[in-house]
Amino acid sequence: QLQLVESGGGLVQPGGSLRLSCVASGFTVDNYAMAWFRQASGKDREGVSAISHEGNTYYPPSVKGRFTVSKDNYKNTVYLQMTGLQVEETAVYYCAMSVHPFARIGLPQTNEYGFWGQGTQVTDSS
Repeated sequence: QLQLVESGGGLVQPGGSLRLSCVASGFTVDNYAMAWFRQASGKDREGVSAISHEGNTYYPPSVKGRFTVSKDNYKNTVYLQMTGLQVEETAVYYCAMSVHPFARIGLPQTNEYGFWGQGTQVTDSS
């Protein structure tokens, strides 16, 4: 049974840092592209990072240099290290698995990802 369980969200001050984790089960992250998306209240879901099965990473300009996606194939876990968080980045953050194994990816697009976690809330504490 496929499962993605995110954790690590919480309250953060402007400029602060958080590390999100996504534990996968039912498949191996070594064979799939994985991505992180976020969705703020009343806004569309947007991709903030992606990592290919080979470990290549992709970021939109809005987070490049501040967010880092990584994975631990042995723990079957994907991480998102976020620094310099801004008020407008308050959102629910979701982990997602690509539709196809060994997918060739670029910047994360929602239609390339077919299975999603339940999300973890990141909230500005100011």
